[in-house]
Parts: sequence; structure tokens; C-alpha cells
Amino acid sequence: MSALLQVSDVHIAYGKVEAVRGVSLEVGDNEIVTIIGANGAGKTTLLNAIMGVLPLKGLTAFAGADMALLDIEDRVAAGLSLVPEHRELFATMNVEDNLQLGAFRTAKAAVAQSFERVYTLFPRLKERRKQLAGTLSGGEQQMLAMGRALMGAPRLLMLDEPSLGLAPIIVADIFRTIGELRAAGVSVLLVEQNAQAALKIADRAYVMELGEFVLSGPASEIATNQRVAASYLGFAREGESAI
Repeated sequence: MSALLQVSDVHIAYGKVEAVRGVSLEVGDNEIVTIIGANGAGKTTLLNAIMGVLPLKGLTAFAGADMALLDIEDRVAAGLSLVPEHRELFATMNVEDNLQLGAFRTAKAAVAQSFERVYTLFPRLKERRKQLAGTLSGGEQQMLAMGRALMGAPRLLMLDEPSLGLAPIIVADIFRTIGELRAAGVSVLLVEQNAQAALKIADRAYVMELGEFVLSGPASEIATNQRVAASYLGFAREGESAI
């Protein structure tokens, strides 16, 4: 499996405070990789730095290109996209216009195809395409945020807490869609506090604590690790299944 995203010995600081230390990870083609960990572990900071929102020290490469040479727009054009934790939609614009903004680097001839792809993944968005984004439910807003990112036809979609604040039935829909993205050739780097759901869908996982990765490996193995089970999955007794 070839590495689509490579991050090696990355350090990220806010002033003199180092929030992420010596982190290395890879995401391959057609792969879902998840990063789990508690609030404040550095997960969001890492995603923002990979996207170019925050500066970092270390080596990062996307599709073989040194990302230090790419600004945010160039990273989007190369096929990297981030759906932030707070979605950052334009509340006073309708669904269709929010999606259109996601296609700003897409050739006009391909925009119609992008709309069709997003509306196939999220039929509810098609039903509400003329509705203001600010009037959508939380689940619909998450679908819109993901749809907007997909309008640019990314090769790697980074998702920051997509299940946050959503009802369980909507969470199931979101995670099912993430699986469909992998099947369609889109790799996913998923930051998620719902470790149980994330580990079920991911191929590989990293566990982050206090700015460092303390464990990594196949998601199925991480899910049965006793330390992970006790800390993140709600299971503490030896021999109890993690998922």
C-alpha cells in the first residue's frame, strides 16, 4: 500500500508551549485511519497543522510532494481537504451555495458531477438545497460540511469530530457514509472521541495522549487493547470485549 499522506517527527507549538511532540503517521490510498484520544490531546491541532492552518516543525508529504512548499489553497488543489470540528458553514447562504463554494478549485465542467456525487451520498441535502444552512439540523449541517469538502474531489478527507453532538441514528448515517467514501476511492483521516464507532470503521488507529502517540496499529488490535478499552471504550475488566 502506498502512502498518500506522510507525517514524520512533527512538532507543533502555541508560542512556547509545545502541543504536539514527535508525531509520525501515514495514511494510504483507500484507507481509513483514526486518531483517538481525550479532549486536549492535540488531535485537532495536528489536523490543522497538516492542512496548513498552523505552522509545524517536521516533515509532511502528500502524494509525494513536500507540503512545506504548499499553502492551504495548493493543498486543497492537490486533493487534501479538512472538515473542521465546528463545520464553519455560511449560515445565511443556502445549501446549494455552500456546496458551490467547495468547488472553487474545480473545473466548471466537473461541478455538475460533484453535485451529483454529493447529493447521491446525502439525499437529504438535495431535498434541502434551497434551505438556509443555519436552519438545518445538526446532522444535516454535518452532512453539508462533508459535502462541501467533497465538492473539491479530494483524495484525502480529514474529519474532525464528525459525530460531535449528534443523535446516535445520525452518527450511524455519518459513519456509514465514511465507509462509502473509502469504497469510492477517498482516503479518510478521522479524529473522533467516539472511539468505539471510529475503531469499528477504521483500518488503522493511533492513540494520542498529551501531544504524543502512545499506541498505533490495526484498528481491530487497538480495539482489544486493555489500556484502550479501559480508557476510551468503557470496558475495564480483563477479558471483556472492547467492541
